Amino acid sequence: MRIPYDPPAPLGREFIELAPEVVAAVLLTLSAGWLQACEFSDVNAQAGEVLMTERLRDGMRGELKSKTCPWRKTLIVLPGTESRSSSGVLIPDGRTDIPLMLIEVFLRTAEHDPHAIIECKRIAGSDTHLCREYVVEGIDRFATGKYGENHAIGFMVGYVLSGTSTDSVDAVNAYLTRTSRKVDVLEPSEATSKAPDWRSRHVRPKPSSPIQLHHAFLGLAAAAA
Repeated sequence: MRIPYDPPAPLGREFIELAPEVVAAVLLTLSAGWLQACEFSDVNAQAGEVLMTERLRDGMRGELKSKTCPWRKTLIVLPGTESRSSSGVLIPDGRTDIPLMLIEVFLRTAEHDPHAIIECKRIAGSDTHLCREYVVEGIDRFATGKYGENHAIGFMVGYVLSGTSTDSVDAVNAYLTRTSRKVDVLEPSEATSKAPDWRSRHVRPKPSSPIQLHHAFLGLAAAAA
């Protein structure tokens, strides 16, 4: 996988821009990992977010251990960890759900913090509270720079408890529209044809550059089968 770099940003840290094939690799690993997660009976609509995320993390690691996975020696799925929004913050002010490390990024930059972050939330198109939480406690953590201040790309997962992925996307977009944030709405993405996703773009406070988020909505149908 190819990982291009911009010159160091004024943040004092290397600005990490992931190539399209890296984004696709992350999304495909998410999709394959979720299929493995759904093999467990405790992954259901009553499960908590933490349990689902741990199952997903284990599933992603299982996929990366497969000899057929072409990026198995490039991508590392880390445990959830406390995080600092910037190098000037000494006490952790966040906790990332699924941090990712890329071997090539580390070899080139010696950057020890995650090179990409996946934030996970439970969601259902019929539940306005969960849709609001997806934005306020998910998207906005990236948009404010709390997560991934030196990242050009971030990832979000929505565990779809009921209805379809499209229902959840429509409900999130309805919330963004109601709150005068149409510029932040989710749109279909073509990052990979094998794992459908949506994308959104968010302006962040300077000196951070805008961030693009890729959203994977993972249904529970496989878990119920």
